[in-house]
Amino acid sequence: MTGGALVGWYEREGRHGLPWRRTRDRWAILVSEVMLQQTQVGRVLEAWTPFLARFPTPEVMAAAGPGAVIAAWDRLGYPRRGRGGGEAAATISEHGWPDDLTELPGVGRYTAGAVRSLADGDDVAAIEVNIRRVVERVAGRRLSTAEAEAEAVRLGRGLAPRDRLLALMDVGAVLCRPRVPTCTACPLRRRCATRGPLDNETRHRQARFEGSFRQRRGQVMARLRSESPVSVAELDRAALDSLVTDGLAVVTGTTATLPI
Repeated sequence: MTGGALVGWYEREGRHGLPWRRTRDRWAILVSEVMLQQTQVGRVLEAWTPFLARFPTPEVMAAAGPGAVIAAWDRLGYPRRGRGGGEAAATISEHGWPDDLTELPGVGRYTAGAVRSLADGDDVAAIEVNIRRVVERVAGRRLSTAEAEAEAVRLGRGLAPRDRLLALMDVGAVLCRPRVPTCTACPLRRRCATRGPLDNETRHRQARFEGSFRQRRGQVMARLRSESPVSVAELDRAALDSLVTDGLAVVTGTTATLPI
């Protein structure tokens, strides 16, 4: 019964219009998954298409070099993700796609599973934050990753692996929200043990951006994107040093640039 309710809800209410859901191209899906980490869907909607137009294949991105990738990443935030995407592109360009996608720089268990499920149709129950919240609330307890995967398979019975991942993700993003879930509209409500947050559920609130070190780093990155090279004396040195450590900037003598 649960599977049927989820199938119907996903057919009617799923976020089918998201452009990265219309492709089975591994590279395009990997780019979308990297972008969606810690970034709102609306911002990724604005960035994904032009980014792919600039880097339509791993080979194109690898040839462009890290500086071009970081510049194109622009204001998506957490530019180390862009740098990691460039490193993954270089690996794919040189060696091809590995059998184990977690061997790619910046690709963890969820992202590897999502690419296999969404691009290849493999029966992989990838668990990201929205799906974990849904399956744990339905189960009424915190779950290990293996337990969460098994629960996702059970709840998504009747859906193809790709649709199962997307349907559970959409339930989490649209209905089973962290603070104010819409339980009355949820297709899983009859089987849900909590119908709301778990008593011991941890909710991570992102630190304030205004005035933060993240903002200072972003300001230096914006300057380097717009007018590289820049005199080191004109930049926030602590923020610049942290960018250099992360491979996102290079200091040569008295000037700073994006990496080549």
